[in-house]
Amino acid sequence: MITLQEHRPGGVENGVSPRDFHVPLILKNGVLYNPDLDRFFMDLPLNGVRSPHSLRAYGYDIMVWVRFLDEARGTNIWKAERADVMAFQRARRRQSAEVSVSASSWNRSVAAFEKLYRWAEAEGLMSSSPFTHRDIWMRTHGTGRARAVARNDAYERAAKRSDIRFVSLEEFGVFKNVGLRTLTPSGTPRVGARDRNGTRNALFAELLVSTGLRLEEASFLLESELRGLMALNSKGSRQVRLELSPPLTKGDRGRTVLLPRRILQQISTYLAIERTHAVSKFKARSGWQSMDRPILIRRPAAGAVSFPLLHGGALPLAALTPDERGRLVICDEDGTPAEPAVLWVTETGQPVQPNSWEVIFARASLRCAEAGIPIRINPHRLRHTFAVHMLSMLIRHRLRNAAQELTDPGIEAYRRLLGDPLQQVQRLLGHASLATTYIYLDHIVAQADTVDAAVEEILALVSDVRAS
Repeated sequence: MITLQEHRPGGVENGVSPRDFHVPLILKNGVLYNPDLDRFFMDLPLNGVRSPHSLRAYGYDIMVWVRFLDEARGTNIWKAERADVMAFQRARRRQSAEVSVSASSWNRSVAAFEKLYRWAEAEGLMSSSPFTHRDIWMRTHGTGRARAVARNDAYERAAKRSDIRFVSLEEFGVFKNVGLRTLTPSGTPRVGARDRNGTRNALFAELLVSTGLRLEEASFLLESELRGLMALNSKGSRQVRLELSPPLTKGDRGRTVLLPRRILQQISTYLAIERTHAVSKFKARSGWQSMDRPILIRRPAAGAVSFPLLHGGALPLAALTPDERGRLVICDEDGTPAEPAVLWVTETGQPVQPNSWEVIFARASLRCAEAGIPIRINPHRLRHTFAVHMLSMLIRHRLRNAAQELTDPGIEAYRRLLGDPLQQVQRLLGHASLATTYIYLDHIVAQADTVDAAVEEILALVSDVRAS
């Protein structure tokens, strides 16, 4: 029987270990399936795949493939051939609707297999991949030049590239107040409400919807990073720049996000009141003993770029993974563990994990439903909401200053018109390719007021050009 587990983290004191991650482990009848496959999984965090969600997805997809090869084809992962791939595709995509997977799920698994077999070829485990490829010509955004790209033939071409779900800002306001802050639809305190973290939860949601941060990125921000921003003098700017280090972001790309100063002020209040009260409980109860492999550090300065370890040495901020950020514990001058280094903590001062935010949002959605308001929001939906609304507003702003560009008709003028807003949103979201950001254009049509206003503005601009 082929099963999937996770490696239990190993103990590398005050250091970095590949086993600090949720690395998949595939077993056959309770025994390691293949040591080379295990090496591939162990290499994933070192090759940029660090998100627990991504690691689990890789593990699940490859486990299903291994199980199919073992039970249905009588072969192993390093002896797979094209015929095995075709049989697997028929089994996963051509069976009845009850058991077949969606095209997007299939493509996700193909991407995992592609990475696996490229690694296997580089390691000399296989002379060639069981997948076939062909060159297709793709035009790069920005330059307009075409280049040949090898494409895996197993990809489903008809698959939708994304499933963008977002909410209006009015719906978000209702979700925040009724779902997260546990108020009634009229704004009064709800009788019997027990959630004492409503202010914290609402602030976290506002952070997501106003910055486009991914759940993991927002969950593992450090208290010292935010204190560093508070100390900056931005000459009255309404936004400050928050630098995300590469290991915290998807693909190790790092990026800068714009944090509204209003949100920063609310975080300052949270730090002074709610978080201070929570970490006092953490210290009194020796909460660090309940944490998994805590990393003890001395108190860092605001905006510190490295963290002094309790017993000597230092950890550079730019090298800390999300998992390591979540294990940092700040000690007092006498060496007593005092508080987690992460920004968001529970009532007892423990770090709030990403899956806990998922549960919090699910409960908030249930409260909305019980109040007769059918709104379901998860953290990632707020990232989509940020992207769609930000792109809409940037395009409207661009239209106000685009009269001279409309004198140059054709698709190139249209691309220039939309290029700047798309590139700005691409940078804010941390997309590797502008093509990923383009998908949000299809969803701006849902913003009827934005589209109507944009149409009126562009018609007015065209009329002015013709009149001249």
